[in-house]
Amino acid sequence: MLHVDMDAFYASVEVKKQPELRGRPVVVGGGHRGVVAAASYEARRYGVRSAMSMSHALRLCPRAVVLPPDRAAYQEASSQVMAILRDVTPLVEPLSLDEAFLDVSGAVRLYGRPGAIAAAIRTRVADQLQLTCSVGVAPTKFVAKLASARCKPDGLLVVPAAHVLDFLHPLPVTALWGVGARTAEPLHRLGIRTVADLAATPLDTLRRAVGTASAEHLSALAHGLDPRAVQPHEVEKSISSDRTLDVDLTAEAEVCRELLRLSEEVGSRVRARGFAARTIGIKIRYADFRTVTRVRTLPSWTDSTAALYETAVDLYRGLGLDRPRIRLVGVKAENLREAGSIPEQLTLDMSPKAEPAPGRKRADQAIDAARARFGAAAVRPGSLLASPGDAAPNPHPSPAADLAEGRS
Repeated sequence: MLHVDMDAFYASVEVKKQPELRGRPVVVGGGHRGVVAAASYEARRYGVRSAMSMSHALRLCPRAVVLPPDRAAYQEASSQVMAILRDVTPLVEPLSLDEAFLDVSGAVRLYGRPGAIAAAIRTRVADQLQLTCSVGVAPTKFVAKLASARCKPDGLLVVPAAHVLDFLHPLPVTALWGVGARTAEPLHRLGIRTVADLAATPLDTLRRAVGTASAEHLSALAHGLDPRAVQPHEVEKSISSDRTLDVDLTAEAEVCRELLRLSEEVGSRVRARGFAARTIGIKIRYADFRTVTRVRTLPSWTDSTAALYETAVDLYRGLGLDRPRIRLVGVKAENLREAGSIPEQLTLDMSPKAEPAPGRKRADQAIDAARARFGAAAVRPGSLLASPGDAAPNPHPSPAADLAEGRS
């Protein structure tokens, strides 16, 4: 098994786009009230980490170069990385845009030993994409992932089968999948600090401490056992996007505009991956950090931006909020399925509000094509052309209306 993990992926893609940033602390993330999506290794030396608030990150590293996320660029770079990996073996299981498992047992005869395959992958990624990756090689997925983390950045670590326990046992018990802060507490009370300690603990003792299922899972990992195979065709569970606002939103028109912006992004990503969704959800976070989520399962599958937006607005209005202060808005598409496997259902809805499904589909396809050629900002709904601080020109912006009237 190989675990390929790109190094500071988002930040590295940004540096590739702007070579003058090389060697400088680069932080990718939202506005002053947003969070860090990625940080270059130069920024990490100051203590900046992913998921940290941007304000905290800038206190740690005032000279950081802060860049907004460019999801289209990251998706394109990820596609190129995955293409390189699939040249080696069809058994590739992407975990996210920047990491994947590979089963190279069938490629050894053609390409040589697993370590040599890993080295060749790193060379191709560096030469063709001007990006770096770290690769862990081991008999199991779990150990391969640990190995890639241990050799970051821009490293390669091979853990042969005969040395798996030598590699695992000195590690802290929190290195095991499934051992977070809550699970670590009862283990620490038993004096279990390392993976070796856990491997030496009787299974009955572990069961009493963390429950039967967790005990058996952790004991197997501590002994180097992980029977999971690479799943190359595993479908993503959801596609989502959220945005932390620089200024709290209070008017419904403002929230609807953000829902439209996010529906545009999620819809484009759903179609780019060849999916359709059955369930749509929203996330709303108030100024006091309370967060609510709502989801709705639709009667049919959709990849339409307009359907995403209309459902998101209905879910938001269903909250019955009276001028709330909202700091974050999110939209999610889940219950995904390959669009090509879904039979097209004709509709008899002839109301003026209802745009025929084929019309919406052709409009979305034309918009996606224009954006792919001229950039994400080439085609936008008219209601999103105002600056973020302005009031929305239409209190209930509609993608269908934008499509009918034309887009800028």
